Amino acid sequence: MKQRQVGNVVVVSPKGYLTGGDETDDLEQSIKALSEAGNKNLVINLAETQHLNSTALGVLISAHSNYVRRGGQMKLASVDKRIENIFVITKLSLVFDVFPNEEQAIASFSEKESV
Repeated sequence: MKQRQVGNVVVVSPKGYLTGGDETDDLEQSIKALSEAGNKNLVINLAETQHLNSTALGVLISAHSNYVRRGGQMKLASVDKRIENIFVITKLSLVFDVFPNEEQAIASFSEKESV
């Protein structure tokens, strides 16, 4: 899993299958560490993620709730069509801000700050 900072936004890029194993645990720990460090702007780039199951969705929902509760924002980028269908079916597309690519997701933070 890759993690980098772009301005005041942290981008986390999990890789492979997020199906409740080590990858999902790594994602959860990374998000938790960022949250505890006071990060308020997070993009999860799912470009290299092929599959999500309910455990991984739970991690994303929990992280989103945590960010909103602390006055921050968490956004998703580069979501695969199959994964996007999961968000639509579960109505999570109404909860998450989903962007076609990482650049647009990052740019959306500065748009909100300039309003």
